Amino acid sequence: MNFPLYIAKRYLFSKSSSNAINIMTLIASGGVIIASAALFIVLSVFAGLKDYSLQFSSFVDPDLKLLPTTGKSFVFSEDDKSKLNEIAGIASYSEIIEERIIIKSENKNLLATLKGVDANFLNVTNIDSMVTKGGWLSPESNDVVSGWGISNNLSFGILDFRKSLSLYVPKPGKGQISSVSSAYNSVFVNNVGLFDINEELNSEYVFSDITLAKQLLNYKTDQISALELKLNPDADEDQVREAINAAFNFQFDIKNREQLNDALFKMLNTENLAIYLIFTLVIIIALFNVIGAIIMMILDKKKSLNTLFNLGTEPKTIKSIFFWQGSLMTMVSGVIGVTLGLLIVYLQQSFELVMLTPELAYPVRLKAFNIVLVLATIFALGIIASRIASQRITKKLIQT
Repeated sequence: MNFPLYIAKRYLFSKSSSNAINIMTLIASGGVIIASAALFIVLSVFAGLKDYSLQFSSFVDPDLKLLPTTGKSFVFSEDDKSKLNEIAGIASYSEIIEERIIIKSENKNLLATLKGVDANFLNVTNIDSMVTKGGWLSPESNDVVSGWGISNNLSFGILDFRKSLSLYVPKPGKGQISSVSSAYNSVFVNNVGLFDINEELNSEYVFSDITLAKQLLNYKTDQISALELKLNPDADEDQVREAINAAFNFQFDIKNREQLNDALFKMLNTENLAIYLIFTLVIIIALFNVIGAIIMMILDKKKSLNTLFNLGTEPKTIKSIFFWQGSLMTMVSGVIGVTLGLLIVYLQQSFELVMLTPELAYPVRLKAFNIVLVLATIFALGIIASRIASQRITKKLIQT
């Protein structure tokens, strides 16, 4: 058996003759347990928030979106449709036109984004399930579906024929503007539904049929601005990307759901990293107690250490005893802390103990990576702290 490890385990699990040292050891161990549990819980919360944000984006964002590498639109011919249909892994696709517009309701104007969609759009996304009032638009019509934020700002509802609702977009070209009609294309529309996803999207988007969008923007019959794809559940995203690039000669900039919301995910990842670093600092502070407890243990065991030294034990081996004691203390405390964190996260998932709103529980998610990350952090910092404390042992200290 490893002699230093054996002695370290005896020291760790046996009480000291000094009650103060026992209390200090419990405080040091408790600090590591609480810090590791807190770190794991916070990482689980951020993982849950990320899934929660992605869940909302999944209602309007496809699995993959194809945007032109140059310009704002491109021609999507029948040959191109055949190429796309031959790519394995694509369950469905929808042709999209997206452009900034001005919405006018009586004397109020508002900038928004018009998204013209075809009949296949509901096979790609689940936006219709987020329509909380009214219904989805009809094909080949002047119907639109707006967000609640736009509706509130412009004071219109659904099928409100008493208020005229118009969409405006600047006409392409150069020259002097003689009148509003010569500067803008416009169309009268009927709002038939209101969707509620989140504050940003509710105040940003208006959906229409793609035919209406083409008419407003003077697009050709086969001219669109994007393609949105839904993949088969067992499809490999990387393989689909490669097949699209090969078929269309890198004509498209292909983005998945996370890339379409890169600002949101960068913010969440940055906050996640910041929280991890802050709690790592808390763990480092807690490990100062471990260093203090080991040093106090060294002083308390001076007579025993002197006996070991006289029996021929080298100072290096005695240092290893307390190095192993500190390392074992932090490892055991870290495992207990992560176990406690796992229990709390599981209880939150199962019984919704903490509520974000009266109807929504605080989102958390168990991830194996977070378990490994917390344990690796605790073990690494614990080993460093134990090394620092064990270096206090010198031949002179043992002999005095």
